[in-house]
Amino acid sequence: MRFSKLGSAAAALVLAGSLAACGGGDDEVEVATETDFEAGTTMAELSEAGTMTVGTKFDQPGFGLLGLDDVPEGFDVEVAKIIAGAMGIAEEDIEWVEATSDIREQVIEDGDVDMVVATYTINDERKERVTFAGPYYEAGQMLMVAEDNDSISGPEDIADNPDMKVCSVTGSTPSENIREYLANEDQLVLFDIYDKCADALSNGQVDIVTTDNVILLGFVSESDGEFKLVGEQFTEEPYGIGIEKGDVEFCEFINETLQENEEAYLAAWERTAGEVEGTEAPELPEPDECV
Repeated sequence: MRFSKLGSAAAALVLAGSLAACGGGDDEVEVATETDFEAGTTMAELSEAGTMTVGTKFDQPGFGLLGLDDVPEGFDVEVAKIIAGAMGIAEEDIEWVEATSDIREQVIEDGDVDMVVATYTINDERKERVTFAGPYYEAGQMLMVAEDNDSISGPEDIADNPDMKVCSVTGSTPSENIREYLANEDQLVLFDIYDKCADALSNGQVDIVTTDNVILLGFVSESDGEFKLVGEQFTEEPYGIGIEKGDVEFCEFINETLQENEEAYLAAWERTAGEVEGTEAPELPEPDECV
């Protein structure tokens, strides 16, 4: 499997039992041996090439985390493998590119990736630049604090504690959503990746980290009791798969592939994000219309 770092219906059923485990199992997603796509479509081009480039996160436990072998693993990674496999592309022929929140639209527009699967919330502003397949998962924004922090029980408490710092990631929807709860802009600290937010919370540079619940649960599970989540989710974050603007055929193919491989999708969850304490098995959402 290659790796680099930057800042018609599904052809075959991907076997649910064959998905690689988040911990790096040896099983592989079954790859279609025969494909038949209309000439000129993205699916035909990728299938003929036998390779594709996927943007994902490298810093999010359960969804996209760079492993010890320098290969990302997690639910987003497995979803991408299901889609690639339906085009006859084996996982070792996928090039993984780090797609941080602030560059996801750019790497799609520049043609650096064929698709982005990276806890990528669908919203109207982003739709102006890319087309989204999905959603394939529904998350919600929450807050993570140190275990001994009893001052924060939800976003409404942030303005009442103006000396506290809130950390999120540049270009993310959580970084924009949280602004309405701040006493002042000085409370907001932005990094390029969530690992830096978690480190800043651990060493006391910030008091709160905010992003989607499933991402925060991953950090809590790895913190050995140092972090906790507080309050309830206060937004809805539908995750989509970003592709080139206007590529309706590819969008529809992705949606059909996931709908026809729901067992593989659920198995992917159980072996990745589903292993994180506090997560619940999702229902595959009905996809939006491709435009």
